[in-house]
Amino acid sequence: MIASMTGFARAAGTTGPVQWAWEVRSVNGRGLDVRLRVPNGYDAVGEVARTALQKTLSRGQCQLSLNLTRPESKARVRIDEALLARLAEAVARVPVPEGIAPATMDGLLSIRGVIESEDEAATDPDALARDLAEGVVRLVADLVDARRAEGRQLEEIVAAQVARMGALTQDAESCPARRPEAIRARLAASVAGLLEPGGLDPERLHQEAVMMAAKADVREELDRLSAHLASVSELLAAGGAIGRRLDFLAQELGREANTLCAKANDVALSRIGLDLKAVVEQFREQVQNVE
Repeated sequence: MIASMTGFARAAGTTGPVQWAWEVRSVNGRGLDVRLRVPNGYDAVGEVARTALQKTLSRGQCQLSLNLTRPESKARVRIDEALLARLAEAVARVPVPEGIAPATMDGLLSIRGVIESEDEAATDPDALARDLAEGVVRLVADLVDARRAEGRQLEEIVAAQVARMGALTQDAESCPARRPEAIRARLAASVAGLLEPGGLDPERLHQEAVMMAAKADVREELDRLSAHLASVSELLAAGGAIGRRLDFLAQELGREANTLCAKANDVALSRIGLDLKAVVEQFREQVQNVE
């Protein structure tokens, strides 16, 4: 099975009052590049997520982000009534010197510990860190599944293109223009033109005939095309991270198709070569997305 470099995944959840969501998008790239965007204070968990992607993927440009949504903070006030009562009793037992005002309620309430405020939306940091780490595991697994799902569709397209290139190579192999009698007829016509008054001497004529015969021979190109297509089929059967090797073979197929067109001195063979070039270019574009 092959995988595409294009995919999207999202893992979300709620921890206490905090809603969180991991998102990752990946597109094709020459290597593996994971770009991270997390809120302040969450760099450590972001690096854990980045490392998980780097250990799982081979190629692709990935945009990884973490979004946190917290509710508005609502403070809850609590009065330690037992402490306040003890303070009031203690103050009542102490004689108040002349000129000093007795203790008041607001004064007692201002003493540290009497009034405490608590955030109703407090979050357990350990629980949040644990949930975010579990979300990363789901995120990476979902991204891999998404890239493999697209890879299955991509493999069908590429396999059809390989079959088409093989059929065109076979058409070139059996093209009537490549038959010995057709080649001899073209050479004979060319030689006849060279033998007209003012033509070449016999030695030069022989050299020209040899050069024309060599140029008309596309045997090597057809053999290399067949060999490259066989290599592509083997890679597709093996699966894995084969994108770079497929891209190299696409370049080699394009080179052979160009040479075939350059050597073709017959309309039928030229058409086959041009069709082959078109399919090779489509193949090259598709394999650019293979991991």
